[in-house]
Amino acid sequence: MEDDVQTDGPDRSRARAYYELTKPGIAGYVMVTAGVSAFVGARGDLALALALNTMVGTGLATAGALTLNQYVEREADAIMHRTRGRPIPTERVTPMEALAFGSALLMSGLLYVALAVGALPALITAASALMYHAVYTPLKSRSYVATLAGAVPGALPMLIGWTAATGTIDRGGLAMFAIGYLWQLPHVLGLAWMLREDYARVGFKLIPSGGARSIGLQMMAATGLLLPISWAPFGLGLTGVTYLIGASVLGLGFLSTAIAAAREMTEASARRVFFASLLYHPFLLALMLFDTIRL
Repeated sequence: MEDDVQTDGPDRSRARAYYELTKPGIAGYVMVTAGVSAFVGARGDLALALALNTMVGTGLATAGALTLNQYVEREADAIMHRTRGRPIPTERVTPMEALAFGSALLMSGLLYVALAVGALPALITAASALMYHAVYTPLKSRSYVATLAGAVPGALPMLIGWTAATGTIDRGGLAMFAIGYLWQLPHVLGLAWMLREDYARVGFKLIPSGGARSIGLQMMAATGLLLPISWAPFGLGLTGVTYLIGASVLGLGFLSTAIAAAREMTEASARRVFFASLLYHPFLLALMLFDTIRL
């Protein structure tokens, strides 16, 4: 019995480490956003196979990109309190193992999307990974522009799902992308303010140079723009009145937390914006699913 524990334990630990590398919570949520966008793009008539293929392919590619990010930032991760428990800093996985694993996941995801979904969604998936690693990651230690750039690959899964269902980039797809982009800004800024000391240890410049006042105003501006942009699915005839009302209530609630942060940026006000963002987007996606107008 004791021998079994000694034999199986390391295997389970390594499997868990590889699982952690993929950041399953984030990858899973990206799969959901792509799936919802595809459903809305298909006007509620989305084939199950297409939905699953879109979500699986996007999930694989995202997991690969997230794994590769931990390979690239392994030295910074070992310094920051928030990340020092990740698989590479704790030596549960070697850097080369993470590199190979992440590369395999990303390439398999891109190939899967290309073969099972289509060339355009695969191209957008590749662009998302490229933007994440070639633009956002190197900019993090150089400029606050990284935060603005990083929201692009975060929002592209909405466009991946849309093009999977429609085969084109149109006003509806761009509206879904804009919603995803604007939502991420207060989400990331709130987190960056809470983790500012950790980020300072490794030289990450994810907060605007204006400090607390500037970050609060940018949160307010992003959520203020998000409110009318969230009405676009209704204006384009994609969703009904229930969605419009729900999006307005959610948007006003989200905006109120950002206004409070703009008035006085504190740990508590930043945390309220961050947690409001965690509630806002999933509920908005749920409203889209519930109130998509079928043709």
